[in-house]
Amino acid sequence: MIAQSDYEIFEAGDITLQSGTVFPGVRLAYKTFGTLSPAKDNVILYPTSFSAQHYDTEWLIQPGGVLDPERYFIVIPNLFGNGLSSSPSNSITPFPQLTYHDAIAAQRRLLAERFGISRLALVYGWSMGGMQAYHWAACYPDMVERAAVVCGSARCAPYNHVFLEGVKAALTADPAFRDGRFVERPVAGFRAMGRVYAGWAMSHGFYRDEIWREAGFTSLEDYLVRAWDATFARRDANDLLAQISIWQAGDISRCDEFGGDFDRALAAVKAHMLLMPGATDRYFDVRDNEDELGKLVSAKSALLHPIPSLHGHRAGNPVSNPRDHAFLKAEIAELLSR
Repeated sequence: MIAQSDYEIFEAGDITLQSGTVFPGVRLAYKTFGTLSPAKDNVILYPTSFSAQHYDTEWLIQPGGVLDPERYFIVIPNLFGNGLSSSPSNSITPFPQLTYHDAIAAQRRLLAERFGISRLALVYGWSMGGMQAYHWAACYPDMVERAAVVCGSARCAPYNHVFLEGVKAALTADPAFRDGRFVERPVAGFRAMGRVYAGWAMSHGFYRDEIWREAGFTSLEDYLVRAWDATFARRDANDLLAQISIWQAGDISRCDEFGGDFDRALAAVKAHMLLMPGATDRYFDVRDNEDELGKLVSAKSALLHPIPSLHGHRAGNPVSNPRDHAFLKAEIAELLSR
């Protein structure tokens, strides 16, 4: 293991991907919190979301918080394409098409080879992290005791796919995108992507009731400029495209084990499942989780508890939103008691 700032790197070596392509020198960046119990039965896996690095999500980990490091050993694996794990921005060879199945296979190796972990008390994830949690529950049912899918789904819905096509179109319209990749930073593309995202990530009610004022913004334009125009500029544009590709291909049944049989993949889940869509989320729609719920026939328990919030998709990542934060904390405490 090689120490890198406040995180570590798991050198996975050359791996054969779902596509059959061999990806050389794969690296998985991760950070841990808390202490692994002697029985190794207090593990929470907390995979990252779109464009996020562990720095962006670790706020949820605090003593007495949603994920408590005084009780649990928490592992954040950085998703491929986020700039810390293997990504276009740090890979010498052409970056291949990756899937969530590829990601969780590498995460499983990290847990087993680095820590000897074979059981997970909880897999918790928001957005793309929630999709990874669902993949974990379906693909490794005997390893996952509980899974919390926050503003996520078992596969990328057509509506979700279309949203991402709009995001891609805004970003790649920048002249810096040439011959299928970005050759320099797309300044205008980043801003356009942020403006598109602002309309999808938050709800109609959020804008109608000017909830952005609660965070100190003085006008709608002030909110868009300071909250969204530079949101994605901190990332490499080719990395963003790689993660969008993973997101759009997301489907727990798209593997040899299930052969595209979505119902069979959901029926394989044995964990206690908590589905927490945002009540006003515009691209991970509540109705997708409603459809999934009735197919979790082998789950120890399966609950659908939408987050009652006007914060849209961001209700699942309430960094400065005490009400939604309290809702998440209470729900996860109840899940961990099962």
